[in-house]
Amino acid sequence: MAITGNVGEWSEIYTLLKLLGDQKLFAGNENLEKIEKIFYPIISILRTESNGDFEYVLDKSLVLVNSNGNQILKLPVKDFAEKALQTISKINKKKQQGARTFSIPEIESFMTKIHCSSLKAGSSAKTDITIVIHDPRTNNTPQLGFSIKSQLGEASTLLNAGKTTNFKFELQNLTPPDVLEVNGINTRRKIIDRINKIKELGGNLKFSKLSSNIFNNNLILIDSLLPNIIAECLFTFYTSSNSKLSDIVTILEEANPLNFDKSYSHLFYTYKIKKFLTDAALGMMPSKVWTGEYDATGGYLVVKEDGELLCYHLYNRNEFENYLLANTKFETASSTRHDFGAIYEEDGDFYFNLNLQIRFIK
Repeated sequence: MAITGNVGEWSEIYTLLKLLGDQKLFAGNENLEKIEKIFYPIISILRTESNGDFEYVLDKSLVLVNSNGNQILKLPVKDFAEKALQTISKINKKKQQGARTFSIPEIESFMTKIHCSSLKAGSSAKTDITIVIHDPRTNNTPQLGFSIKSQLGEASTLLNAGKTTNFKFELQNLTPPDVLEVNGINTRRKIIDRINKIKELGGNLKFSKLSSNIFNNNLILIDSLLPNIIAECLFTFYTSSNSKLSDIVTILEEANPLNFDKSYSHLFYTYKIKKFLTDAALGMMPSKVWTGEYDATGGYLVVKEDGELLCYHLYNRNEFENYLLANTKFETASSTRHDFGAIYEEDGDFYFNLNLQIRFIK
């Protein structure tokens, strides 16, 4: 049976072939540009398949395929570089044809040869590929897990929406007839229009808490004021034309809704949101208790539209955090599926939920 997958799934095989063909990982800056002076030589790549664990070891101009400590195959590095070029060419051709899922028979035969039986290797939630690199700073060879973000397909999410990502705002100064009038608005931009109507009627929205206690505690673990800061970000997103996190954080720095001491121009909101994005990128999920231990211990690998691979390594933390802030945006998910954007009553009080979803900018 042919191996089929979407653009994102084929991007993972492309990444494997490209890395073995390039033999090194180049770092990227916040503008998705290669930093020529920062790179990490690749020692090996590890994959877990349904038929066992495999190690792809780079040895000068050769790739040695090992399993259970035994060498089972030896191929030239150039074979992987050539197959990587073929793979991205086929991916782009299938995209142009509008195919959602597809097979690439010539690459599948090479995958079989190198003992790749699936497009996605067995991995944890945030880790898509495991790489052993040489770190020239410490002269160590750490084994690191990376999350792959491909720009070849649709822009991927950094944090997915759910009922767990609802932020509850208490409504003040509204009557039951006002509530009916607000909830009766069903325009294309109904959430924005409903908030505007609440203001027009003299109502006020005040952040109360998150719907999920687990997510609330996860955020507090990162920073005690993070629930309030993200609530301010969300309210700005839903009441303005701004969606980029970098723009919204700039607005908060100027407005300072939490009344931080800005006498010395500290960037409180920027710093705290960067920490949140980093934790969300590397392990923290709204529905699970966050311990602070990263899953993707290496960072991100970004597959650019031209096929170039960039590494955002935790060793270069500033570049990684700047990349996350500069390349993400808030997004409105389905309000009916996730129960937000309408006034509801709870214990005699009225509430209005705003939902958090963050997507990469393509």
